[in-house]
Amino acid sequence: MVAPALPKEGVRVNGQYRLNRHRGFTLIEVLVTLLVLAIGLLGLAGMNARMLNSQFEAYQRAQAMLLVEDMASRIRSNPAAARSGNYGSTTEYGLNNEVCGTGYDVAKDLCEWNQALRGASVASGGSQLGSILGARGCIENISTPASGQAVVRVTVAWQGMAPTVAPSLACGQGDYGDDNLRRAVSVDVVLAYLGV
Repeated sequence: MVAPALPKEGVRVNGQYRLNRHRGFTLIEVLVTLLVLAIGLLGLAGMNARMLNSQFEAYQRAQAMLLVEDMASRIRSNPAAARSGNYGSTTEYGLNNEVCGTGYDVAKDLCEWNQALRGASVASGGSQLGSILGARGCIENISTPASGQAVVRVTVAWQGMAPTVAPSLACGQGDYGDDNLRRAVSVDVVLAYLGV
């Protein structure tokens, strides 16, 4: 005599067939695993987007520091003009597209810095690409005594990608819509008085 085959859906217990209560449990485990994996991948994509944004902000800050140091070195190389207040003004640089003259003087320094703020060093198809977003430059005389230390503040402001706390520096204020998008870095150039 041949034993009867067990049905695939059930298990024989004490002479009776019982349905398997765990049927489909593996499918639920797979679906939960896929859900957890999908949430993890979405989190990874969000972290990647945030990392790219942070990387771009860091690049802009580094470029702004290069622009600030460029003008600071120009001021340091011409201390007599800086001491007499020729560099500091209420002009915001980076707005107009002027052609620089020849020779060496304060006007040429300011013109070349203005072009650097506009990104004139890298151009493609007539568009200037080599600068940070909405770069603005400001130079202000903190103190310009006839004798003693002269202090000139060089500031570069630009537009950030996400709102943060607005900087306390006035350069570029009101130029970017929301002031919380404005970023700014500055350097105070101290010129010692070496005269007798």
